[in-house]
Amino acid sequence: MGTDQPSTTTTSRAAETSSWTDMRPYAGATVVLAGGILLTAINIYLTTSLLPSAVADIGGRSYYAWVTTAYMIASVVSAMLVSQALGRYGARRAYVIAFGTFVAGSLLAAVTPAMGVLLVGRVIQGLGGGVLSGLAFATIRTALPARLWAQGTAVVSAMFAIGTLVGPALGGAFAQFGSWRLAFGSVALLGVVLGALAPRVLPATGEVDHVESVPYPSLALLSAAAAAISIGSIVSGVVPVAAALGCAAILLLGFVAWERRAPTTVLPKPTYDGGSALRWVYLSIGLTTAAVATEAFTPLFGQRLIGLGPLVAGFLGATISGGWSLAGLGSVRAGTRRAQRRLRIVGPAVLAGGLLVAAALQTEPSNGWLVLGWAIALVIAGSGIGLAFPHMSVAAMSSSDDEQQAAKAAAGVPMVGLISQSMVVAIGGVLVSVTSPSVADAARSIFSAIALLALLGLLCSARALRAES
Repeated sequence: MGTDQPSTTTTSRAAETSSWTDMRPYAGATVVLAGGILLTAINIYLTTSLLPSAVADIGGRSYYAWVTTAYMIASVVSAMLVSQALGRYGARRAYVIAFGTFVAGSLLAAVTPAMGVLLVGRVIQGLGGGVLSGLAFATIRTALPARLWAQGTAVVSAMFAIGTLVGPALGGAFAQFGSWRLAFGSVALLGVVLGALAPRVLPATGEVDHVESVPYPSLALLSAAAAAISIGSIVSGVVPVAAALGCAAILLLGFVAWERRAPTTVLPKPTYDGGSALRWVYLSIGLTTAAVATEAFTPLFGQRLIGLGPLVAGFLGATISGGWSLAGLGSVRAGTRRAQRRLRIVGPAVLAGGLLVAAALQTEPSNGWLVLGWAIALVIAGSGIGLAFPHMSVAAMSSSDDEQQAAKAAAGVPMVGLISQSMVVAIGGVLVSVTSPSVADAARSIFSAIALLALLGLLCSARALRAES
């Protein structure tokens, strides 16, 4: 069967009406898929609260920022290998290997004697975490019937918001009692439990006859771009950041140029076909989920403009993910294909509106009442992502009836989101530098700029819907 366009059967099945009670027979598989994402999300934020204690214990302050950066780069790299892992090992073994890799990295981080070893542990964690992220979206296709793909995507994506809250809280709690190493040990234990559960609850998908070779040139280009973006997010000064982002943009263009003519690719071939909707689906996902980058700045704005404590400011930063999760769980009630397509347009519009309201509320001096306004505006903004994201993801999953190409398309969903969010965080850092010392100006600039990206995401989503018609 061809791989360029989804069949009408696949598309219609994904649009069938279903309810949350239909998920009960698939509870075990859903726990594994969601648990893998939760581990990944927790570990992005785990070190934010425990790292000061770790540095005081093992040293390495000059490598402070790289503890998170190393994890993110490794995650992007390994996420590109999901389709090969599924084809070579099947879902069960691929999950066991991914959880095992993650656990090994976590244990190494837990017993680290020095910062260099901690960085190695974080890289190994990231390699496992990136595969887990891609596997969650790719395995939804086989672990759940098509009518439940939207529900599965909503549950899985909700784990990002939970990780935003649990990660800093977990790290902070262990650090508070002088046991920061146990934070890594606790996530390793959860990884062991989920790894043991995976073979029992996931479908027995076997190896395929032909597994695509690893696209090494594409892998190298995208890995280098991810590294450049990460460097741009941690260096100081407008010129160094701009240079890093410019280098990243060139590498991303090179990645696209290579993929268009390469025999094996990271993203499905239809992504680069002129009449395909998949490229527009990916662009709409990237531009819409980029708004999560506000979590990197909202706590700073809350502390500087209103004087919030770190804990409260952290929760304020997580409001956009909270809105995403709540709306995502509700948006899957849209039972008709027409309603689902409409949400892919409405979602980015709601996101842009919430961010513009948040921008308007940034004043200096500020007052405590505005915290409530910020929180409401950011929850509304996040709900815009939640309204659209499950159905955008299903559009990617439904782009092909060929299992390898479909797995590749699904695995591309979190990868596109991660790259776009990293890029926006780096650009946001530039805006903070340019508008310094006015924190209010920085907040208005960042929220307004991301609102513009959301509107561009709306246009891309509309273009995708036209191509699907």
